Parts: sequence; structure tokens; C-alpha cells
Amino acid sequence: MSISVSRTSVLAKEALNYRAVREKMIASNIANADTPFYKPRDIEFSEYMKQKKAEIMGDKNDKLELATTNGAHIPLQKISSSSMPTTYFRNGHMARNDGNSVDLDVETTELSKNSIMFNALIQAIKKDGKIFKSVIEASAKVR
Repeated sequence: MSISVSRTSVLAKEALNYRAVREKMIASNIANADTPFYKPRDIEFSEYMKQKKAEIMGDKNDKLELATTNGAHIPLQKISSSSMPTTYFRNGHMARNDGNSVDLDVETTELSKNSIMFNALIQAIKKDGKIFKSVIEASAKVR
């Protein structure tokens, strides 16, 4: 059982989990740099995080709804975006003679960027916890 200090900490922990998944995926790409016909994979979770943010923070739907002026109109079919992050093959890199298109420079750069974001999320979660800890300590001194 996990105690959530605030709604932002719940969102940050969700983002932290997906940063960890992305790190494993990039590490897998690096590990398969010499595997014939291997295509590097990545994960896109920004849309998923927008949905989670709206869900956790209680954001209203800011999309314009379709007005129906006649009951005989065909209703709008809702295209639900995936409730899971999207995994895709990274394109745009020249495949070597063995068909492998892993570019170690790109992979290490992506790994570094992901690591920076991971560490920033950890710092944000720690800071969020320290704020509530200081409030609890201050209220204990008042008694």
C-alpha cells in the first residue's frame, strides 16, 4: 500500500515508471547493436501522460464537442486513444550491411536524456515529500 502525498506525486511516480521502461528499451537496443536485422525500438508516452494528468488532476475536457442538430444524424464515433504508451520502431537511420539500424550515438544520447528526466522526476518527488514533512514537523511543534 502506497501513501500518496499529493496528486502531482502520483503523476510523477507514473512518469517515473515509464522512464524506467524506456531506459530498459534503450538498453535493449544497445545490447542488440550487433544483431542482424534488428530495428531499434522506442516508447512514446506523452499522450498517455496527458490523459493520466487529466484523470488525476480532474481536468475538464477542453475539446470542442460536435453538435447534433437532428436526431437522425449519425453520432460521432469516439476514437479512444490508447490507454497504454505506444511502442514503435525508430526510423530514419541507415541500416548497415547486416540490416541492423541501431545507431549507438543516437541510443546513448536518448539514454542520457531519459536519465536526466528520470533524475529530475526523483528530485521533484523528494521535494514534494519534504514540503509535507516540514508541514507535519511544524504542526507538531505548535502543540
